[in-house]
Amino acid sequence: MGLGNCQIKVKMEMERETETEIQRFYRNKTVFITGGTGFLGKTIIEKLLRTTDVKRIYSLIRKKRGQDIQERIDLWEKEAVFEVLLQSKPDALRRVVPIAGDCLDPDLGISVTSRGILAAEVQIVIHGAATVRFNEPLHVALAINTRATRLLVQLAKQMVKLEAFVHVSTAFSNCVVDHIEEQFYPDLLTSSSEKVLEMTDQLSDQLIDNMTADLLGSFPNTYTYTKALGEDVILREAGDLPVCIFRPAIIIASSRDPVPGWIDNLYGPIALVYGVAYGILRIALVDVNAQHSVVPVDYCANVALATAWKTAAARTSSPPAIYNFAPSEQNLLTYGQFRDKTQSIGEKYAVSKMIWYPFLHCMTTAWLFPLAAFFYHTVPGFALDLALRIVGRKPRMLKIYQKIHTNIMLLRPFTCRSWKFDLKNRDHLWQCMSPQDQDIYQFDMLALDWDSYFTRALRGMRMYLCKEPSSPASIAEGQRVWRRFYLLHRTLQVILIGSAAAVIWQLLNRIFSF
Repeated sequence: MGLGNCQIKVKMEMERETETEIQRFYRNKTVFITGGTGFLGKTIIEKLLRTTDVKRIYSLIRKKRGQDIQERIDLWEKEAVFEVLLQSKPDALRRVVPIAGDCLDPDLGISVTSRGILAAEVQIVIHGAATVRFNEPLHVALAINTRATRLLVQLAKQMVKLEAFVHVSTAFSNCVVDHIEEQFYPDLLTSSSEKVLEMTDQLSDQLIDNMTADLLGSFPNTYTYTKALGEDVILREAGDLPVCIFRPAIIIASSRDPVPGWIDNLYGPIALVYGVAYGILRIALVDVNAQHSVVPVDYCANVALATAWKTAAARTSSPPAIYNFAPSEQNLLTYGQFRDKTQSIGEKYAVSKMIWYPFLHCMTTAWLFPLAAFFYHTVPGFALDLALRIVGRKPRMLKIYQKIHTNIMLLRPFTCRSWKFDLKNRDHLWQCMSPQDQDIYQFDMLALDWDSYFTRALRGMRMYLCKEPSSPASIAEGQRVWRRFYLLHRTLQVILIGSAAAVIWQLLNRIFSF
């Protein structure tokens, strides 16, 4: 028994010697994460468990569809994002402890007992819970994105062992300016976070929603506005907490960790790619020359973990450090390049259940879009619905197109405009990391090869969102369907062009016959 203990001790000492600085920072630490069931949250938890010897991860989780909070974590064992982790560490998820709560509830819905545990044990907080819906009613967005931030700051002030607090915001929280620096922008708000939250306590939800236009000012939606207010909460109320703000751009599929191309949602530009892949979406309001600020989810998780390490090392920062995270200036991507790259790779990873050849025409004239959408979407949608009715099935295409057109209009402020992001703090963080940490916690956007990345991302979208297997037979079937619809598409173009030419010829003949 004594010899066995000695061997274990020697092994532990050897592991400590090979640990990187960031890994050493997280050893035996207790972390509290909000938003842990989300896309980024699950990626952060997976990376923590796989690459560090973290002691415990408390995750704020609400009951959903009758599921117990522990049941929601147990279901993670079936998710692809945790597959690699569980192969090497089968019991890893036992280190994740659910804390019952809800950002919509008073005091985040956390019980007195749980608050006591968090206050006594937590050393690192990563606050990522948010509603990312652009058209969320203002009273809901305020409760989740702003008030919950204040409540978490108040809880953090009770944490006696706190070393770092990372507030996950968004690179577009101050999108009303074209050049977004790594600083606070309180002057962009119509009212301070303190005044707005005071109003939410005094007024009904309906009154708050009725004030949406006046409160938002120049902000395009309730999401960016309430995230800006969340940053204002940090500025005004964090005090001497060891806090930083992490502002990721549009988060899309993973680049390499834990598996290349992993994604579990249809937010933002991925919804466009998904619609195009099925041949449903054919026209959108997109400026092909505008910069497309997308970042892989695993890079974002790595930045979040690295900023906590850096914040703890700095101990205090007044005002709190802000880290913008977007593509590097020397490796930018336009929407046109995004479209062309995804379409050029699309044949290789085509979905077998497409309803037409995948293509996308882009336009920027908002008033002309409804007319174009009528011919590109509504007319074909009506024909498909008619066919569904004939065979006794429920029509659905026109309803789908109504949702698509609504989302296109919501995305327009971001798909038809460019921003310049200051990235000095992000670059400094990267330079402070050891080569070993840079390899494990990679987030160098300058070195990202977009062609290789989108190959992995489209393969992942096909597998994780379209639910089509990655087997050679399935991929070959998708390519066969793609070629068939390509021929039909070209044939239809020839027929339409020929018909149009015939009509014009007839009109010209009648005109000149007079």
